[in-house]
This record gives sequence, C-alpha cells and structure tokens, in this order.
Amino acid sequence: MALPTRVQRAIQDPLDILPRDLGALMDRMFNRDFFRDGGFTPYGVDVREDADHIYVEADLPGFTKDQIDITLENSTLTISAERKEEEEQKGDWLLRERRYTRYQRSFNLPPTVDEKSVDAKLSDGVLKITLNKREESKPRKITVT
Repeated sequence: MALPTRVQRAIQDPLDILPRDLGALMDRMFNRDFFRDGGFTPYGVDVREDADHIYVEADLPGFTKDQIDITLENSTLTISAERKEEEEQKGDWLLRERRYTRYQRSFNLPPTVDEKSVDAKLSDGVLKITLNKREESKPRKITVT
C-alpha cells in the first residue's frame, strides 16, 4: 500500500523561503541556534565612554529585573537574561512563539574600570549600566609653574 504524498504545484517566491533556508544552513554550519545562543542576537547594545565612566545600554524588551543577571569578573562584564514559559494558560494553543528566551552577552573591559563601583537600572526595556573608572586612571590637570 502506497502512502499518500503531498504535491505542491504552486510556485514559491525564493525570497519567501530564503530566511528559513539560510537559518537552517547556519545551524548546520555552526551546530547551534544563533538567536537562542547569543550569536546573532535580536537585542542591540551600545557602549560609550567619557572621562569618568563607561556606559552600557542593552535593549531587553519583555524582561523584568528579576530575570536579568549581571556579573563583572576579571574585567569581563556579562549580561544574561532568561524568560521561561508560563504554565498557567487556558485554552488550546493555535500559535506559540513566545515560550522561552535566553540572552547573554559579554564584554571585555579596560583595566581602568573600578569593579567595585557599578550601577545598573532597567527602565522601559532598556538596561543601563554605569561603570566608574578608577581615580588613578582618570586624566588630571597639571599646572605649569
């Protein structure tokens, strides 16, 4: 007995299938899921510096402060966030894309950063981290006599 086969006769636009095929190719090449493991993340990060501070701003929409973990060790700043699926749902799922999200980024910091003085705030889905520089590394004005 032959199994029924599905024949698709419609012509597909190559641009419609490109994201799916490109994602599958990347997964095979690197043996991981880029969006989930932090390779090509959908969340942007900005890092800037002035004379006294280094500022890191990371887009983390939908995460709460309890779901975010920030570590600073050996001049490496690591931002991790994890949102697990909600169990308490009524009804049958018709589409479910928001189950689990994990994010992690690490940054090597210059030795001028004071690791004991860090401030982090989450507001409107943007994590703002302020890292102070050590006093001895800040530029100072020298008067000529």
